[in-house]
Amino acid sequence: MKANKQATTANLIAQLNPVIRGWANYHRHVASKVTFYQVDTAIFKMLWSWAKRRHPKKPHRWVASQYFRLRNGRAWTFVGTRVDQRGKPHEIILGRASEMPIRRHVKVKGAANPYDPQWEVYFEERIGVKMTHQLKGRRQLMYLWQQQDGLCPVCHQKITRLTGWHNHHIVWRTHGGQTWP
Repeated sequence: MKANKQATTANLIAQLNPVIRGWANYHRHVASKVTFYQVDTAIFKMLWSWAKRRHPKKPHRWVASQYFRLRNGRAWTFVGTRVDQRGKPHEIILGRASEMPIRRHVKVKGAANPYDPQWEVYFEERIGVKMTHQLKGRRQLMYLWQQQDGLCPVCHQKITRLTGWHNHHIVWRTHGGQTWP
């Protein structure tokens, strides 16, 4: 923010959002929500001083109404307006680190061996949990994946991010495969 004292509100938000999102994504496995709230508080204080510096003779209430609004049930949301290529104004909202869901990392059991058949069920369960997190927010894919027990209906192999949804059982034409049925 110190390097962008003259930036518009929308440009400042556009520069801050990827940094906040990236930092929260990186630390969501080890940091607590308390830390995220402290980061949001520090960002708010810096934004408040940024806004007050731009309008030193305006009252606090005016500065608050100019830059901070109620959006999506959140009070004191830093909001800017950006004009798209067609000339239509769009609101851009500053994200918060505290909105990032905490995802705990589960360590692999020390005795687990991915090459030992007796541990196969354990590793399949781990893959299933990982797929569930990756499909979160994609309701239809998640529903299909759960209905099929995480298995491909054609070849009955586990569907993972590596195997893909439908391309793991396709044989290329160059290897004697056929076109789609």
